Amino acid sequence: MRILVVEDHEILARNLVRYFAMKDISVDVALDGRDGLYKAATKYYDVVILDIQLPEMDGLEVCRALREKGKDVSIIMLTSRSTSDDIVTGLESGADDYLVKPFEYQELFARINALVRRRMKNHSNTLIKIDDIVLDIEKVEVYKWKQLIELSKLEYELCKYLMQNKGKVLSRQEIYETVWWEFDGDFLASKTIDVYVGYLRKKFGKKFIETKKGYGFLIP
Repeated sequence: MRILVVEDHEILARNLVRYFAMKDISVDVALDGRDGLYKAATKYYDVVILDIQLPEMDGLEVCRALREKGKDVSIIMLTSRSTSDDIVTGLESGADDYLVKPFEYQELFARINALVRRRMKNHSNTLIKIDDIVLDIEKVEVYKWKQLIELSKLEYELCKYLMQNKGKVLSRQEIYETVWWEFDGDFLASKTIDVYVGYLRKKFGKKFIETKKGYGFLIP
């Protein structure tokens, strides 16, 4: 699971990162609304935790902008105001749930799990299908012509990220930050990514992934 925390209160943001790390959950942090919108719009996340009161852009603006861009990501609004009008405004902006500050981390975690389960149940996005290739997120499996294709962890994560962003050119930096996030150092990341793209092409065909010279890769 990948989570984006958009919260300008640095202590709270750091505490959330520590808490989710104990749950083996990867977390990115944005300290203002504009950076939060950029990260949420350009990377894949299961859940965005979005404070309403933010510098640059407030959470309501960020939420509306994400929905206008067609980003189908679960959003939990954090608010220090518990009036019904504020809550309704947040939900009408496109949020899936809300939580009033201060809150218990366990409750936030429960809300996150509930949203993820609901999305998996109500949406077909547990299966990503491109031509004859099907990726099953829930089973962590990939099939070609209904035949299971054996992939390493990194091959699978790279394949999933590219398929989730079909039609979008992904830079090596974006791929590195999303897929290779748990590995330390640069260790020739650019060449490593090229190697793994080559592995996927061997298993799914040369035309499965296109190279945009100077920009990155995409599945057309």
